Amino acid sequence: MRCQSRTARINSVDHTGSNPQRVRNRRVFYIPGYDPIHPRRYRELYRKEGTAQAQISGYSLTLSPKRTNGPYGWHVAAEMDGQRTEADIEVLVWSDIVRGSMEATIAGTYWQLLRTAWIYLSTGALRRLMLLRKGPVIAALYPVGMLLVQALLAFLLAWGTAHAFGLAAAAAGLNGAFALLPAWMLGLGAGYALLRWFKKRDGKFFAYYLMHDYAHSAASRGAIPPEMEARMRAFRALIAEALQDKTLDEVLVVGHSSGAHLGVSVLADLIRDGLPAERPALGFLTLGQVVPMVSFLPQAKRLRADLKYLSQRTELAWVDVTAPGDGCAFALCDPVAVSGVAPEGKRWPLVFSAAFTQTLSPARWQQLRWRFFRLHFQYLCAFDRPGDYDYFRITAGPLTLAERYRDRKPSKSRIDVPVSKFTSVAAECPK
Repeated sequence: MRCQSRTARINSVDHTGSNPQRVRNRRVFYIPGYDPIHPRRYRELYRKEGTAQAQISGYSLTLSPKRTNGPYGWHVAAEMDGQRTEADIEVLVWSDIVRGSMEATIAGTYWQLLRTAWIYLSTGALRRLMLLRKGPVIAALYPVGMLLVQALLAFLLAWGTAHAFGLAAAAAGLNGAFALLPAWMLGLGAGYALLRWFKKRDGKFFAYYLMHDYAHSAASRGAIPPEMEARMRAFRALIAEALQDKTLDEVLVVGHSSGAHLGVSVLADLIRDGLPAERPALGFLTLGQVVPMVSFLPQAKRLRADLKYLSQRTELAWVDVTAPGDGCAFALCDPVAVSGVAPEGKRWPLVFSAAFTQTLSPARWQQLRWRFFRLHFQYLCAFDRPGDYDYFRITAGPLTLAERYRDRKPSKSRIDVPVSKFTSVAAECPK
């Protein structure tokens, strides 16, 4: 089912304040994906790429220390299109939870592999995900294949070492258990040492990292773990506080990768709780989302309920940006529709492409096209042939998200048909 026209939907957003379209002061809440790294990396990324984009696009962008009481962030002063805008950007941190989920031993990681593979295969989720986009499914299968290859190499090394030791022992006149037991102990030690070598160098292979990522999403078959529910309540409280600030013109929530589906649930609960009558405009920007990896699982009832609820609301503008060049995202897949929960009167999200092959020059695209993980972060970076998507204009420019994309049409090649086998929703979402 196609939604009503883009213009009609944007015009129906519940704007508040005297001048809802222009922004002088903004708060941005960035929800990262599954990332164990300290949030300072996002400040440095914003500084470096924002400076580059400002030079390309002809505006000014200056960073300074944060002025809010949030956990981690920075302040941005920008001058674009003849108007000066101030923005406070905060990272909603859950990297400590990520690090905790990555503490599995080598044996524990291989157990995660078996369990996660079984969940996606036995529920039929993997087969249905492949009907959407092959790229993110291949990305999901990559750690499985890489870890199995590492295990095979370790076995071959163990067998080869034991065999070589056995031959040497036989040549020395040693036979039986006196030679066999030490041979296999030495072989197993060599195989384990190789596995440890692979794990220590996972910064190049990304096998353990990705395995922990998918295992974290699948551990409860799509249900949100209690520690994440608690963290999301904390996120919601920070955003709710910002919406009480009458000096702000916009509160913008940005969810990248796994942070997209966290943002869906945070904002759904926020709106259910009720928003202030007089408040800034509320925007929700999802980038490189992987929502189907969770919403297609049987116990993702809470997420599916939140997707359905948020897609109908007039209190916010929700824009979803992906790109077919990003092999780690479900590019141009409407997360509400493909999850099978699109209601009558669905408004959101507006789905369109960042079009990497058009917004990056041929030379730049050639540099990045095989750097899959770097491309997954391109939404937060500079484009040397910028189109209508510019992360820095959105987060630090003079227009609200709704106004910026008031006349933007959704991508014609988007996928907006129900694909998920599981479409049940939670009867009541936890607070």
